[in-house]
Amino acid sequence: MEKMSVLNIKGEKVNDITLNAEVWGIVPNDAVLYDAITLARNAARQGTHDTKTKSEVSGGGRKPWRQKGTGRARQGSIRSAQWYHGGIVFGPHPRSYSKKMNRKERRLALKSALAYKTINSELIVVDQFNFDNAKTKEALNVLKGLNATKNVLIVVEELNENVILATRNLTNVMLLEVGEVNTYDVIAADTMIITEAAVKQLEEVLA
Repeated sequence: MEKMSVLNIKGEKVNDITLNAEVWGIVPNDAVLYDAITLARNAARQGTHDTKTKSEVSGGGRKPWRQKGTGRARQGSIRSAQWYHGGIVFGPHPRSYSKKMNRKERRLALKSALAYKTINSELIVVDQFNFDNAKTKEALNVLKGLNATKNVLIVVEELNENVILATRNLTNVMLLEVGEVNTYDVIAADTMIITEAAVKQLEEVLA
């Protein structure tokens, strides 16, 4: 795979890095990628929605009128579905939305997401990502210097307290350790900033 520039936090080139083609240069598998994104979104759903059936709605213990002779339609309960305040038919009930995905598919989905970042030129490799202080203003200046102003995913080899404090109030920035990288967050980001050390760790796991 072609070499890629490694920048410092000021946006200046310091050296080059050759990305592993087995991780960053594969042909993305859209079907597996779709399944992985669906799995992640489903896992975030609580599934606690609930509606009351005819048997759960209060009232309606007796038959409202006799079966025959009234001229009206027969009714067994005033809490049947056709009645006001009646039970809900086929309404939602608590359930799990989780899906299963085997390990090979998960790895392929993540590599596909990473490959799209290189194909779309949305990947920025930096030599290190540290701040002298924990001010949000400094984090904003660094991101602006790297031309990363939209949704940004920052991947570091190890979390630094200054970086955590400087980026935690930025709603468009997500900070992850390399071991926490996942398909959904990679795809959701418009720009992925990753340290050189994190690249090597990621390639050791996925290559």
